[in-house]
Amino acid sequence: MRPDVDDARVRQLLAALGRRVRSPHTLYLVGGTSAVIVGWRPSTRDVDLRPEPDSDELLRAISDLKGELDINIELASPLDFLPALDGWQERSPYVGTWGALHVRHLDFRLQALAKLERGLESDLADVSSMLAHGLVSATELRDGLHAMQAELFRFPAVDGASFERRVAEITERPPP
Repeated sequence: MRPDVDDARVRQLLAALGRRVRSPHTLYLVGGTSAVIVGWRPSTRDVDLRPEPDSDELLRAISDLKGELDINIELASPLDFLPALDGWQERSPYVGTWGALHVRHLDFRLQALAKLERGLESDLADVSSMLAHGLVSATELRDGLHAMQAELFRFPAVDGASFERRVAEITERPPP
């Protein structure tokens, strides 16, 4: 089992990727990786990423660094499990640039909605932290769910009724 990853180790990975990648790429941080960088969690088990483009150059570098740095790396994002929201790329906050690698947090609306769809206790705690840090608002979550509802049929694993209920429950709570 690999050790958990803190902010310093995530940044070490990003710097190493930036040194290896020659062509421009955007890397979107997701889940626990965003939580560690923003600071509402001290560490995460996996570094979850969405690369664009997912070129051989970048994927080889990720594969090599996974072993060299002893870090769990997963290519996963809410866009694998939920419909995209208009403007998600523009709403993905900038983290930094390492060489030709531009790093952003994936749109926090999508991250929060994906966590609410999955519904684990740790996911609900993360969404509460996102709300508390002002990374997403209750209105944005309700509007995001509404915007994606017509496309949810494309994601048969999603239990629409449970998803809607969890969004309603967390957005009706008083702010932390």
